[in-house]
Amino acid sequence: MKQPIFRLAQAAIALLAAIPLAAVAAEAKWPTKPIRLIVPFSPGGGTDIIARTLGQKLTEQLGQNFIVDNHAGGGGTIGAELTVRANPDGYTMCLVSASYGVNPALYKLSYDPVNGISPISLLAVGPLIVVASGALKANDLKELIAQAKAKPESITYGSTGVGSLAHLVGAMLEQNTGARMLHIPYKGAGPGLTDLLGGNLQIAYYTAVAVYPHVKSGKLRALGVTTEKRVDAFPNAPAIGEVVPGFAAEHWYGLWGTPGTPKAIIDRVNKAVGVALQAPDLRERIIADGFTPAYSTPEEYRKRLEKDVARWKDVVKKANIKIDVIG
Repeated sequence: MKQPIFRLAQAAIALLAAIPLAAVAAEAKWPTKPIRLIVPFSPGGGTDIIARTLGQKLTEQLGQNFIVDNHAGGGGTIGAELTVRANPDGYTMCLVSASYGVNPALYKLSYDPVNGISPISLLAVGPLIVVASGALKANDLKELIAQAKAKPESITYGSTGVGSLAHLVGAMLEQNTGARMLHIPYKGAGPGLTDLLGGNLQIAYYTAVAVYPHVKSGKLRALGVTTEKRVDAFPNAPAIGEVVPGFAAEHWYGLWGTPGTPKAIIDRVNKAVGVALQAPDLRERIIADGFTPAYSTPEEYRKRLEKDVARWKDVVKKANIKIDVIG
């Protein structure tokens, strides 16, 4: 009876030894089928457009289709959770915006947004623009802050919703200066821009692509940008950090995969992203949206996420911002 048992043990050992070899072989052959690129927002938005343009470039390089799969809801948390729960075989990835770093401060998440994913690369960075209507009497950021401190909530500022990046940037400016403004949340950029252009709203925080035509025409004034340095599209608008030392908050896009995705696959996609971001049409698409292409290593992207998550948790706690939680 010992001999059959011994043979079964040998077979089991051989099977266990073959599993890592099979995994290595699968990684070497990857990709052998289409890759699912989850976008946690509706079609047609900035994240979706970047995903489709990047996906085409990665398809050309890696020889398999990157199929964009939109899963909107929960501020982007639904699509992110789908990615986290997918098989870690390299066939599911997620393209997110800076709101991904905000969500841990607002929602009860079922996943670790920093260490519970496989970061691949940062893709693009850009500012929010502080734009003012004719209803604002302040001429620049210094005067805006001074008025908001002297007469609390006498100045209204608009955002794309409670808990949006724009809302939190406005809250952070108040916390860093002692100013107090009245926050007016809108459902998206369109309604807020209408009120801003009509003089019913004094200032707002929007992406460059949303406000550039109106600033260029003179209908709105660009008072500042939220990035660390000035941007070429708005040369006369100072970085807020020039007036409020240490202030900086970037909008960004980034790509990550399911936790446990083999490092060899992550590194291969990372390299492909670096090549894709050099393509003139993708660069033009990113720049047209008011961003700058920004390739990074997976670890650099993880560190950015870690920094953003900590920062926005602090801002939300101090401002006591609350929205309906999930999970």
